[in-house]
Amino acid sequence: MIFKMVHENYNVADLDKSMRFYEEALGLKERRRKTSDKHIIVFMGNDESDFELELTWLKDHPQKYDIGEEEFHLAFRTDDFEAAHKKHEEMGCICMENPKMGIYFIMDPDGYWLEIVPTRN
Repeated sequence: MIFKMVHENYNVADLDKSMRFYEEALGLKERRRKTSDKHIIVFMGNDESDFELELTWLKDHPQKYDIGEEEFHLAFRTDDFEAAHKKHEEMGCICMENPKMGIYFIMDPDGYWLEIVPTRN
């Protein structure tokens, strides 16, 4: 039996704001969308992987999401770590750095942490 990871879901308060963040910060684009009278689900991704980030906006959830103690995250590998760090620094979204490990984390508009790791040989 084989399993393949296909997506991870984040519930978001402002879908447009989150989509703009993920496009600017990580180059993700909308791949497809599902809409109902109760929610909008947008799957975002890029050409580097078929893995997708599922952003879900719920009509009847006006309050901020409680995402715990930021003890989970989604990681992205970049081929240009210095340029990525500069971009994220300019965006003001770096929330934690670990120079000893050679990684840093950015935070999206809803408080989700995203790890940025360099390509290592």
